[in-house]
Amino acid sequence: MSAVAQGPEDQVVGQPLPHESAALHVTGRALYTEDLGSRMPGLLHAHPVQAPHAHALVTRLDAEPALSVPGVVRVLTAADVPGINDAGAKGDEPLFPDEVMFHGQSVCWVLAETPEAARLGALAVEVEYEVLPAVVSVEEAIEAGSFQGGAPRLERGDVESGLTQAAHVFSGVTISAGQEHFYLETHCSIAHVDESGQVFVQSSTQHPSETQDIVAHVLGRATHAVTVQCLRMGGGFGGKEMQPHGFAAVAALGAVITGRPVRVRLTRGQDMTMTGKRHGFHTRWRVAFDDDGHLLALEATLTSDGGWCLDLSEPVMARALCHVDNVYWIPNVRVDGRIARTHKTSQTAFRGFGGPQGMLVIEDILGRCAPLLGIDPLSLRRRNVYREGQSTPYGQVVRHAERIVTCWEQVLSSGDVARRLEQVAQYNASHEHSKRAIAVTPVKFGISFNFTAFNQAGALVHVYKDGSVLVNHGGTEMGQGLHTKMLQIAATALDVPLDLVRLAPTRTDKVPNTSATAASSGADLNGGAVLDACVQIRERLRAVEAAHAEPLPWADLVAVAYADRVQLWAAGFYRTEGLHWDAAAMQGSPFKYFSYGVAAAEVEVDGFTGSHRVLRVDVVHDVGDSLSPLIDLGQVEGAFVQGAGWLTLEDLRWDESDGPSRGRLATNTASTYKLPSFSEMPEEFNVTLLERAHEDGAVYGSKAVGEPPLMLAFSVREALRQAAAAFGPPGVSVGLATPATPEAVFWAVEHARGGGVPPGLHPVVEG
Repeated sequence: MSAVAQGPEDQVVGQPLPHESAALHVTGRALYTEDLGSRMPGLLHAHPVQAPHAHALVTRLDAEPALSVPGVVRVLTAADVPGINDAGAKGDEPLFPDEVMFHGQSVCWVLAETPEAARLGALAVEVEYEVLPAVVSVEEAIEAGSFQGGAPRLERGDVESGLTQAAHVFSGVTISAGQEHFYLETHCSIAHVDESGQVFVQSSTQHPSETQDIVAHVLGRATHAVTVQCLRMGGGFGGKEMQPHGFAAVAALGAVITGRPVRVRLTRGQDMTMTGKRHGFHTRWRVAFDDDGHLLALEATLTSDGGWCLDLSEPVMARALCHVDNVYWIPNVRVDGRIARTHKTSQTAFRGFGGPQGMLVIEDILGRCAPLLGIDPLSLRRRNVYREGQSTPYGQVVRHAERIVTCWEQVLSSGDVARRLEQVAQYNASHEHSKRAIAVTPVKFGISFNFTAFNQAGALVHVYKDGSVLVNHGGTEMGQGLHTKMLQIAATALDVPLDLVRLAPTRTDKVPNTSATAASSGADLNGGAVLDACVQIRERLRAVEAAHAEPLPWADLVAVAYADRVQLWAAGFYRTEGLHWDAAAMQGSPFKYFSYGVAAAEVEVDGFTGSHRVLRVDVVHDVGDSLSPLIDLGQVEGAFVQGAGWLTLEDLRWDESDGPSRGRLATNTASTYKLPSFSEMPEEFNVTLLERAHEDGAVYGSKAVGEPPLMLAFSVREALRQAAAAFGPPGVSVGLATPATPEAVFWAVEHARGGGVPPGLHPVVEG
């Protein structure tokens, strides 16, 4: 057992504690970035001037009319930028563009005394455009050859031989849609400049250090002249990893120019039209099986909808390719990835970061091919699961593969699946207009950043003379419970009561060069750094204690150490060991470990409307030795529901007509974009954390929890497919759109019955 995984017997980690800010959340006393503006006299409000075209040149921009609007103070344009007019990490995202690349892109920003004055000022700005042709859908991009970034290939074995020699070969297309993050708190940043010229930015950001970098280069200043703080976020889900930087830069630029605090806070409509989504994917594939249903070969081309610039599209694609196998052994693989450039918002990180889109390919294949092979989908999945010693197509050994089987068998047992399958068969035989089905799907998700350098973290831990403890770390709190886990780690490592430990807001002047709180690695990385700092302090205190005849109470020990001039604070650091990755060859071991899980979902489908109910869900998920079981259970439940939303409800629609609103996001409000609510929750929802699942080499034996459970929702989609197929004859294979809205399920039912299907909605599997 490694030192990082060890802990005292009487430890705070592992206790089912509530979220550290739960009381603040439910009472409304929790402060968010927007709330801080009321404490700043002279605050100015920023409002964007948004382009009404998906692709156009700005031929004229006149800000003078806005300045005559009462309350308007300034209009920010490209001419005001003292540094680099770019808000992206790759240099392809002009902050003030002269070429509009998506409908709703901001071309300038109005600063005013009130939000309403800023809005009226934005309406007064005169902008003329030369409209250019726009590529809106990923299919249009494929046809036009509109691509960006790299085109990686993941390859193992002899795919051509596997396909030509197989007993069964099928081909088809799998399409998955995007997803709106819909965090409760929209993007917000507040900036002010102090008496020394230091720029201080409060930002709702998952990546304060990168926000700091972008603000600094827009202002043309050194990084040390900018400090970014993230108090907390009202949700992020990946949408605040890259996208906050430009808004923070606008606020900072306004503050520098006017000398007054500036707030950028997007309305819900602005947030939805101006910020990126989950990448939609278009995948064309061929797959081979032997007579027993074992996977032999997979050939596929994954095309993601990257939007107008790269953002994080390349690492998202890399993770999609690395997860196209999910939990299944495929001896021969050749999978190509490419990123479409479309005139839409730049799609970005979203919980799962390409993993869901990659896994969906193989789960869709198995679900569609099982009836054609004459094999029950549950059995087909189970017989292809990795065995100990086998490796992924990119060469990483699948360690603890037996946990997949353990989770699988536990779900079947605790969920009483065998008996319920008999009940489903009886129900379907006696009900003509509604059908039920149970599907079981597994998850294998790699934990670490694709970009190896991001797998590091820092922390700063202070012990004060009265024995109280203050923890600073580089991770951000977006409601996921990271701060709660850090408190538990510090209390355990120092062996003090939890109420002696407090968390400070995340700030770049306390812990520098931090990585994004993303990739499900927040607790692993920052927890390792906090633990390192605490261990340093504890070792110094042990030396002090050893000089006394008997053990000292904590407060007395700290007092003695201070009197002896012993350092009572420490900077901690953690880097994930054992990673190596050749991005060009798509080979190596990019992940510290894999998180596993299995879900069984039972659904009921109405044959008249395609509407459905999720009757029951049973989950067994591997989080190692849980740092905080109550937090982890909440994360599993929340991730599952968010995944089900992506797969069955959330339907992003852009205007693909040739009219003047081409490229406009049509579903840009809560009234037009359907989110999962209480009515979509499973009527019975059972979540169990896998026991005896210690992960050596991770903090106190724990595992990440943020992203992996989202993919457990494949069980809902596959159950919907099987229920739709139950309306037809045995052995019928039906395609199912993603999201599987009631309309999509209705057409799947019609297809099962032998009726027509709208062209392109469900590509037919060809054998």
